[in-house]
Amino acid sequence: MTISNELEAAVTTPSSDARLLALLEQLTLADKVLLLTGRDFWTTAPIEKIGLRRILVSDGPSGVRGEVWDERSPSLNLPSSTALGAAWDPAIARRYGNVAAVEARRKGVDVVLGPTINLHRSPLGGRHFEAFSEDPVLTARLAAAYVEGVQENGVGATPKHYIANDFETDRFTANVVVDDRALRELYLLAFEEAITEAHAWLVMSSYNSVNGDTVTENDLLETPLNSEWGFDGVVISDWTAVRSVNSARYSQDLVMPGPAGPWGDALVAAVIAGEVDEAAIDRKVLRILRLAARVGALEGFEPAVAAPVVVEDGIRFAKEAEIAGSVLVQNSGELPWAADKLTKVAVIGHNARFARTQGGGSATVLPERVITPIDGLLKALPDAAVTYSVGAVVQEGIAELPLTSIVNPHTGEPGARVRFLDADGGELFVEDRRATALVWFGGDAPIATSKVLDFSTRYTPEATGEILLGFATAGNGRILVNGELLHEENVVPEGTDLGAAFLSPPSASIAVQVTEGEPIDLVVEYDITPEGALMGALSITIGIEPDLSTPDALIAEAVAAAEAADVVVLVVGTNSKVESEGYDRSDLNLPGRQDDLVRAVAAVNPRTVVVVNSGSPVLMPWREDVAAILLSWFGGQEYGDAVAAILLGEAEPGGRLPTTWPATLADVPVFNVTPDDGVVRYDEGIHIGYRAWLKAGTEPAYPFGHGLGYTTWSLDGLRVDDAALARTGIATATVTLTNTGDRTGKQVVQVYASRADSAIDRPVRWLVGFAPVTAAAGETVSVDVRVPERAFADWQDGWHYETGGYLLEAGTSVAELPLTADITLN
Repeated sequence: MTISNELEAAVTTPSSDARLLALLEQLTLADKVLLLTGRDFWTTAPIEKIGLRRILVSDGPSGVRGEVWDERSPSLNLPSSTALGAAWDPAIARRYGNVAAVEARRKGVDVVLGPTINLHRSPLGGRHFEAFSEDPVLTARLAAAYVEGVQENGVGATPKHYIANDFETDRFTANVVVDDRALRELYLLAFEEAITEAHAWLVMSSYNSVNGDTVTENDLLETPLNSEWGFDGVVISDWTAVRSVNSARYSQDLVMPGPAGPWGDALVAAVIAGEVDEAAIDRKVLRILRLAARVGALEGFEPAVAAPVVVEDGIRFAKEAEIAGSVLVQNSGELPWAADKLTKVAVIGHNARFARTQGGGSATVLPERVITPIDGLLKALPDAAVTYSVGAVVQEGIAELPLTSIVNPHTGEPGARVRFLDADGGELFVEDRRATALVWFGGDAPIATSKVLDFSTRYTPEATGEILLGFATAGNGRILVNGELLHEENVVPEGTDLGAAFLSPPSASIAVQVTEGEPIDLVVEYDITPEGALMGALSITIGIEPDLSTPDALIAEAVAAAEAADVVVLVVGTNSKVESEGYDRSDLNLPGRQDDLVRAVAAVNPRTVVVVNSGSPVLMPWREDVAAILLSWFGGQEYGDAVAAILLGEAEPGGRLPTTWPATLADVPVFNVTPDDGVVRYDEGIHIGYRAWLKAGTEPAYPFGHGLGYTTWSLDGLRVDDAALARTGIATATVTLTNTGDRTGKQVVQVYASRADSAIDRPVRWLVGFAPVTAAAGETVSVDVRVPERAFADWQDGWHYETGGYLLEAGTSVAELPLTADITLN
């Protein structure tokens, strides 16, 4: 077999060239094709004769779940990617990657499927929380730092989803129509540094099509990814994204999951028939072998990193990262509070007790613990009277039963027993679980051969009254209480997105009268069908639906607590039906009666501080009526401690908005995420996010880059070295600023470019660089912001540079830019 020069050039280093090629020579065509489809849900195929073990990949990006979705194998839950984006700090992003890699290695994981670096094109995007920003420069810088952090600890990073996968509706089939300029200047630019600077070991191809061609069968996988950016890693598919043998002709390397898939025997036959060049197969195999060598999965090759080299306390970092990304968008002088001055504190809100620390879908991990805002405040205020009121129900659908209220009837320990049964009721498999929200992705459960899932626990109610006992899953299930069949229902999912049906299914329930302290025996039987067991996976949640019968009484109770308190911490937010993989949002409203709750509470206590627990923008029609607003995103497992530290002034909120927050949905200039006849048209071109807001001339609630701290600043001067631009391709914008307050603080210096007399369509202004800076009280500091020549380029069948003068503006948000300087591009 002859390997082409192109294939030889694709091997990592001269010293490894011959060795990898020699291993390739030992493989039959069948061996090689076997390597190109996963062995199962999370691993690649091993080939013992060349010393190749399996490679284990795992979902990220805000933690590492590992091989099983199981509360018995907990994972560190980091703050959401929007919180990381809001930190505007590559150093934090790199540490985030370091921590994720250490967690991956603890779980035996070789590859983290993250970061997600699609753009916030529309606030209605269902996975908005999972991506960094609406701006490609901010996204690119943070993505590269994240990738560097993961890989310098010896784990592969996987920027995703390549490309233009900025929505969830019909994501498997939708065709994105986008012009080349927007594709290059926005959506591809967001990925570029992760490849060219951080040298990511993998990239994940997306489900959608771009300009008529499915991404897994699209020339974009080769150009610019390989031919221009020099990518030498593995293009792994999103799960089931590869649909045909034809995709093997493109630069798609690995099909997931396996072992079934469109390649396999059909690809072997296509190569034999001359329909697919075997050299294309060889290139894919060499890339997989290179990845195996890098992660230590190939005998005879030293891994890129033998052991983690940057290790820190992940739990401590989770709190620090949440503080760094929390954005104080409004403060009338109320915050920070002095803990010793507070005597009565009313904590209000469903999310204060049942906080969302992460978004729904494949980004989900199962933490060992979660510190909620009420937990954090109770701990931080031991001498104050802290009360709690729910105020308004946010939950939709089934909430799992708390571990403290359930007992496994077979072991007597907290939890439940789950059995997989055959058609005759024979027991095939048994698990003793410590949760009632259950997901099987991989693992040993015989889902494909089972007919019934049998769940049993002894539940002790916490209060007397009527509860809505039920289950959430797609398919037919039965609810039995104390041996009596109370309800049977076939639950039909809405829409056609299988991911949504799996990750956030509809529910069925029945009213059951219970007495506080008197246990009931609960059994749920679920009929397993091929439709319900998506790709050999299964999900079901057993628990209680919310009681929505007395909303006015809940608000009245919260108002009474607010009236009696010195200050109010009111936590509002979204739920898993609002922000998750699998579907987009229909509006930006807070679910339930939360807006009514805020208005009612603020009317009786002017010292009301609202903490927003959402991963993406929500409307806040009451924002002028409250004393302060803290955007805390999905804050990770240490969420409550971070919120308490910020409110009480132990730490400063370090975040700045990575995306524009609107006042009304009607104001949003780009919001469409719903395909029209299968097509999503990116007709706005290069004008998304703040660029679109500036073009429309509409004022948002809070602009891109905005955020307040607990000190004050003066921006004193901007100096630009544009001589270096011609010499090195990089200019330096130096900003001098002074902390004029009485405590140490953080500021994010932002530099934007504009050109009023441009011959081409340009944004009103666009971000070209940024730098976070910390200064002590009274300290004057200078910070250098790197401005690359490419920041001024536009795409015209290649990068084009309009020479002449540009204006640089520096400040603290896209709307606050007091410093200006000219720069000339020759």
